[in-house]
Amino acid sequence: MGDKSWVGTDFRTTSGRVRGSRSLDGVIAVLGIPYAAAPFGPHRFRRPQPVVGWRGSRDRTEFGPIAPQSAELPGSPVWRPGDEDVLSVNVWVEPRPDRGPLPVLVWIHGGAYTFGSSAQPDFDGAALARAGLVVVSCNYRVGFEGFGHVPGFPDNRGLLDQVAALRWVRENIAAFGGDPGNVTVAGHSAGAGSIACLMAMEEACGLFRRAITHSVPNAFFTAEVAAAVTSRIASEAGVAPTGDGLLSASPGQLVAASDKVAGQCEDDPVTAIQAFDPVVFQPVVDGDVLPRDPLSASASGISRDVDLLVCHTSEEYWFLHEIGGVREVTSETELTRFAQALRLPARVVAGYRALLPEAPVLDRYLALSGDARFGEYSSRLAEHHARAGGRAYLSRFARRRVRPNGEARPWHTADIPFAFGNLDADGAAFLIGGTPDEQDRALSRRMVRAWADFASCGDPGWPPVTADATAVKVWAVPADHVADDATSAVRALWRDVPFDLLRR
Repeated sequence: MGDKSWVGTDFRTTSGRVRGSRSLDGVIAVLGIPYAAAPFGPHRFRRPQPVVGWRGSRDRTEFGPIAPQSAELPGSPVWRPGDEDVLSVNVWVEPRPDRGPLPVLVWIHGGAYTFGSSAQPDFDGAALARAGLVVVSCNYRVGFEGFGHVPGFPDNRGLLDQVAALRWVRENIAAFGGDPGNVTVAGHSAGAGSIACLMAMEEACGLFRRAITHSVPNAFFTAEVAAAVTSRIASEAGVAPTGDGLLSASPGQLVAASDKVAGQCEDDPVTAIQAFDPVVFQPVVDGDVLPRDPLSASASGISRDVDLLVCHTSEEYWFLHEIGGVREVTSETELTRFAQALRLPARVVAGYRALLPEAPVLDRYLALSGDARFGEYSSRLAEHHARAGGRAYLSRFARRRVRPNGEARPWHTADIPFAFGNLDADGAAFLIGGTPDEQDRALSRRMVRAWADFASCGDPGWPPVTADATAVKVWAVPADHVADDATSAVRALWRDVPFDLLRR
């Protein structure tokens, strides 16, 4: 298979040699490998540029710096002014010199396109490497640096970073024992939304064979909305909303200004939905980097050659409410205003009232918004992909546990520690609702196996979605099952709702 250096801890990349560390169970981790130049100075707000190579071998045993942001996540690095080499990848592999090239899984982290990094403990790739994959994760520009509209500069710079990371994988992963012709890209939330965009982008064509998307958000900006958001952020930062004006503001200034705008929750007619969901950055359907929104692109068949595995949780928004990430809606009037902001038919609101007749308004709002923003959009993506001639699989995370201190809900992000096999990672207890038991660990093993099998051969182990039927794998304890979504009362409410809900 060519260069055999991957059987040690020293690897040759196109930029130079890198040295990782080997764990006691034999998994090698090589962390913080630059895949592009620092996106600051003359490279700020521009497409990712080639990294300058080096001589000798560099130790890569620690994660690289993260992109500018204000978040401080459990067990993860924080961004500090002056951190610039933020475009890096990490690789985990369990060397198997007796086998041919291994399937590759590339992870794109989420974080509302505003925060997060590949260094979060629940994204450690060791368990998936032991399942037979070469695992790669990447940092990319988030927040204003990655997704803010800057006149005269490309939109969607964070997506362009991800494309550059995938090109790095294509050119270098064979040195780590991976098969560059068998790459699966996986992501959650904003990471899953990024992948939906990559599937619609010509620049990403041919860089991956399969895609795993967990909780794909229905969240994309038109150029008009992106420009309006930039004007508000520039005003808060005290600069002009021009290329030169925004370049004059430091990354830290734009982070602070973005946080203030996100907290204002204005009822602006252009950005009305932000009064309920204060996320100020989304991919921009600019007609260039991202020619069209992912759902219509999928329906057109543009990505039919990519195998697709979709998952969402059954109670997405309870997590976002728990952490204070969305507005608390407690009156029928506010619920109606939310539906109008998202341009949903009144009958959908009435349908949730009928399905949950005893539930308070807040619970109905969380159910409705979670399905509108994640669950139904994710399901539609799988169905559109299948009906356009692609191979698609759908799953739903419904694991629920009663704990002494309350109920562990199947909410947004609860599925990720299970799929990575990282139930004991720092911060995982909050996501999964306490200490895992043996039933939880068995569920995690099943989900890890499904990811590994899908990345290997395109079949996670249950029937695919077809043009006529939507089979859904329901992840649960003590056992999973396969259901027919045609019998779902929730899905029936959405059946005739057009999902062309670009924010305007």
